Formats: sequence, structure tokens, C-alpha cells
Amino acid sequence: MNSPKLNELDAWQAARLIAQRELRAVDLLHACLDRITERDDEVHAFAHLDRAHALVQANALDKGPVRGLLHGLPIGVKDLFDTIDFPTSYGSPVYGAHRPRADAASVALCREAGALVMGKTVTTEFAYFYPGATRNPHDLTRTPGGSSSGSAAAVADSMLPLALGTQTAGSVIRPAAYCGVVGYKPSSGRVPRAGIKSISEALDTPGGFGRCVRDVALLGAVLTGDARLSTSPDESAAPRIGLCRTPEWAYAEADTQRAWDTATAALTHVAPALADVALPDDVPDLVALQKEVMAFEMFRALSVERLHHRDQLSLQLQAQLDSGSVISGGTHAANLVRTERARHRIDTLFDQFDVLLAPSAAGEAPVGVDATGDPLFCRGWTLLGLPCVHLPFTRGSNGLPVGLQLVGRWGDDHRLLSSAQWIYDRLTQ
Repeated sequence: MNSPKLNELDAWQAARLIAQRELRAVDLLHACLDRITERDDEVHAFAHLDRAHALVQANALDKGPVRGLLHGLPIGVKDLFDTIDFPTSYGSPVYGAHRPRADAASVALCREAGALVMGKTVTTEFAYFYPGATRNPHDLTRTPGGSSSGSAAAVADSMLPLALGTQTAGSVIRPAAYCGVVGYKPSSGRVPRAGIKSISEALDTPGGFGRCVRDVALLGAVLTGDARLSTSPDESAAPRIGLCRTPEWAYAEADTQRAWDTATAALTHVAPALADVALPDDVPDLVALQKEVMAFEMFRALSVERLHHRDQLSLQLQAQLDSGSVISGGTHAANLVRTERARHRIDTLFDQFDVLLAPSAAGEAPVGVDATGDPLFCRGWTLLGLPCVHLPFTRGSNGLPVGLQLVGRWGDDHRLLSSAQWIYDRLTQ
């Protein structure tokens, strides 16, 4: 069996080799840059890339001491995060010439841990639905998902091992599903949001992408400061799994239904507990509630843009802002109360289960690049602020990636990632 190319190494493997001085950061970087040269004219994962600057960083990392968990690893940064050494345009011509004076806190944390910021990856316009230039690396005629489109596509196409993203509706889990990588959305509030263009105070959550669970656990440990996330799971601690099809199951396509059947069959005789679970009857329509919270908060968060640059906003974004304008502050306050009550009700499910298995997306990545797909199966979990991990483990009828997501109790990110590793091992063996 041939050894993987350097750019195809999992992040945890590359990090270990670099820490042991068995691999140079500059050699890993050259392999990634070669892949970008080969593919990015078609995939369009990057909004900004500075090869010379990346090489300077890599050489400095090779000459200095090992700085942390991400030492020498090239990472992509979604163009929603401020970066001091790259333009940050938030996917909009409004900020085409914007040069931040400081890194976003999460970017600074990655640099502190030794990461090499390779470039900025494409985002949709202000992380909403109007797509950027990125294509799905598995089929260039299909969407990579959004809004963290460039990050997911770059990791999937072996241009780099790790990338940062954000989720407000389904912007980590959905592109992870469409591109066939592991996506991790931490519990709300676990990762600092300073320096990230905000569109929703209640919903925005930084996260990231890797090619395996151990990769996103490594990234998550740096972003949250919780070393437990990167600890190897205890193989004897098999998780109790709740099978939560969600109220949106009727929209699951045949490929997702087959993935569900495959997963449940593989886990039936090995999980200590595996049972269907439904959301409590008194929980409101979480999808509708998330949409309303998001619309109200986007209208206010993007006030400067809608008041002074409306002609530079897409019609799609203008319509979203208009929908938020008719929601009152009183209604929004009531919606936040309803959200908190729902969070408490759903928290009781985790007394019985360690994680919930749920759909990530309706099916394979849709054909066409003028839309980014529907975040239907992600909206509710994002509203509740729960940690989520997408696990790619099968293919659909057109040969494209399909998988499912795991959802954990708020704050139990370490248990979620440990469970994800245990489950992923059994779904991919």
C-alpha cells in the first residue's frame, strides 16, 4: 500500500511528525501549495493566498521550538475572521479593500499553538446564502455547501489539513457533509468570537474542519482551551446513542435514509444503548424559531451595510434583512425565552444518552452552484447551542459523500468528540 502524500496526511499525523522533527513544516507546506496549484483554479477554495508569506512562516517554525498542538500545520481561515496579514472581505464587495489591524482571537490562538495561516478561504456573502466562487471538489457542477464553503472544500481536496469555519444555521455541518470531511461545531460560547464578523449574537459559533475526528479534536482543544478534547478516547467507554431522526425526517432523501440504516445496523450490537428518541412534545418548532432569531439579529448586526451600502448587497441578502425588519424587539425577547426553555427540555435527553445521532443534510450535495443547499437539519441544534460533529462514512447514489451528525450536551464537547471517534471507527472499519 502506497504511503499518503504529505498533503494527504491527517493533521494529527503531520503534527506528531513535525513535533518529533521527522517532517519539516516547509515540506508539508510545499506539498499543500503544489496541490493548490494543481486544483484551485477549478475548486476556487481560496479568496486570498500569499505563498511567499507562507514559506516565511514555515521556515521560522522549523527553526524555532515546538509551540503547541498545531505546530507547523497549514490552516485555512474562513474570510469571515479578521487576519492582520491578509485582506478580510467577509465575502462582500463592501469590504473589498479591508485590511484588519489585528487577528480574530481564534486565529491568534491557532498561531500561538504553532499553526501556519496559509490563506483566507471563500465564504458566502456575510456568511449568508449568496454563494462564493467555490465548487464541490468531488463534482465541480455541485455546491460545496455554505457558508464555510472554501474551508470545507480545501480540506476535502487535500489542499491543507485543517480550516476554520463558523456556523449560524448549518455553515459547518452542511459543507462538511457535502464535501465529505469531518466538521465540528463547538458548544456556543466555548470559542471566542472577537474579530469575527457577526451576523447573530445568539447563533454565531466558530468551528472547523479536518479529515478525521482526531483532527478536529486537535483544533477544538486549541480553540476552546480544553485539553480533554484532544485526549485519546477510552475504548472501553462506549457511548449510549439516541437515534433522533428529528421532526424534519420527511425531507431526508433516499441517500440519507440509507446512511441511517447503515449506521444503525453497524451500531446495533456494539453500543451499550441504542434507541429511537424524539424531541419532547412541548418543544416548539426549532427550525422556524431559528429562522426568526437569525432574521431579527441579522437586520441589526448588518445595520451599517444595509443603511450605507444596500446597493452592494445581493437581492437575497436584502430580502433577508427586510424580513428581519418586521420582527419586533419584544417578539425577539420572547423567542430567546422560548429557546432557553427548549434547551432545558432537550438537555434531559442527555440523562439517558451520551450523544444523539441525527441527519446532517437531506442528501448528497445538490447540482448547481447558484445556491448552497438547505441547512434544515442543522438549524435546531445551532439554535440550542449544542456541540455537533459531522461524520462522513458512505457514498450516495451519485458517488458523493454522505454521512450523519452527532449532537452532544452543551459543554460536553470532550465527551461528544470521544463518542464521535468511537462511532466513526465502527462506521468506517
